Amino acid sequence: MTEPQLSLSTSAARNLATTTKTVPQMQGISSRWLIKLLPWVRAAGGAYRVNRRLSYTVGDGRITFVQSGADVRVVPLELGELPPLRGFADEPVLAALADHCTQREYGPGEVVAERGRPADEVHLVAHGKLARVAAGEYGDEVDLGVLADGSFFGDRALLDDDAVWDVSVRTLTACTILTLSRARFREALDSSAELREHVAAYVESPERAADDSGEAAIALSSGHAGEVDLPGTFVDYEPSPREYELSVAQTVLRVHSRVADLYNEPMNQTEQQLRLTVEALRERQEAELVNNRDFGLLYNADYAQRVHTRSGPPTPDDMDELLTLVWKDPAFFLAHPKAIAAFGRECSARGVYPDAVDVGGHKVPGWRGVPIFPCNKIPISDTRTSSIMLMRTGEESQGVVGLHQTGIPDELEPGLSVRFMGIDEKAILSYLVSVYYSAAVLVPDALAVLESVEVARGA
Repeated sequence: MTEPQLSLSTSAARNLATTTKTVPQMQGISSRWLIKLLPWVRAAGGAYRVNRRLSYTVGDGRITFVQSGADVRVVPLELGELPPLRGFADEPVLAALADHCTQREYGPGEVVAERGRPADEVHLVAHGKLARVAAGEYGDEVDLGVLADGSFFGDRALLDDDAVWDVSVRTLTACTILTLSRARFREALDSSAELREHVAAYVESPERAADDSGEAAIALSSGHAGEVDLPGTFVDYEPSPREYELSVAQTVLRVHSRVADLYNEPMNQTEQQLRLTVEALRERQEAELVNNRDFGLLYNADYAQRVHTRSGPPTPDDMDELLTLVWKDPAFFLAHPKAIAAFGRECSARGVYPDAVDVGGHKVPGWRGVPIFPCNKIPISDTRTSSIMLMRTGEESQGVVGLHQTGIPDELEPGLSVRFMGIDEKAILSYLVSVYYSAAVLVPDALAVLESVEVARGA
């Protein structure tokens, strides 16, 4: 038998109660550390020109391949990355050279080149990792770095009959390598007058003076005594400096006038719609700053500033290698949260426990005193690999800077405007929401990328 109700039920009482509400929540909002940490520079006129000293670095130093099943072929024009072929654009000749490349498969631990042995072919790495090692000062082996997809070695062998390997190269993983022999290259020389002229000009061209950074050297004199003749010099500039134009992310926010008029208690509907739209645009802005093929940081890192992990997961040794590339006042690492977790596992496995770094009251993981910030915009590939970036920031430090323009019409936030576009025949209000942005790397050594970072947990 059911007991009689003696008081008002809670379900009935709720009809008279005021409901407490939150503002609309959005799971896609992230910390957006990159936008917060980059120094932002006003790009008047919508463009930002980066003037640099003249540099003799040509090309990106990487070779691209195409794959058809198990067969791999080098893209003919990519052979122009080899120093003797830089600037040579006769595609039929390059296609013939590409056809002469022989595909070879190597297992882990095999020797591809042995120090002191004759070198008569250039090797193009289509897939896999290789270690460059040499004899140390005291007879032990020293590690000279990792070669991986798109790298090449042995290009001197194409023109020098007496070339020998100055380092040993052995595979760390299973590798697919294309080789072009000196004999095949000479056959192409004999059959193409244009190629002969190009290579002859390369061989006969005087060695251009360059400093350790690849920039045109400034002649100086030091340590002299007395009245000696001092060298004359000048600082040469790049003849065609790069200009970064501001990119834009836009959308049209639509709100029905009935909603805007009647349903504004306790929260303004238009304000909440605009707030979430701005959040989405800022998320897209950060994604573009990382991944845009024109100005994104992952694509604008210099080839010499890219290194590969030695074993797969990010280790303390790999992070130290990044610090050797951006050693002048490094500001912060930027990594996917899964990459940070993978680094933490490697540290724990080695018994290393990095101290947290205090940044504006936030405790973030760090390495060698440099904070590591999470960024979920750094992609993870289908093979569960990602990248870790390290950068120096600011114009005064010749680092990485964000670009925007302030003072634009109907500006809501720096670089972001909300412009009322009117009401249509269906009584719908429209607002144009725009954000203008870009990023620039002032000098190559301001940004370094650790590539092929495995983030999957080991079995």
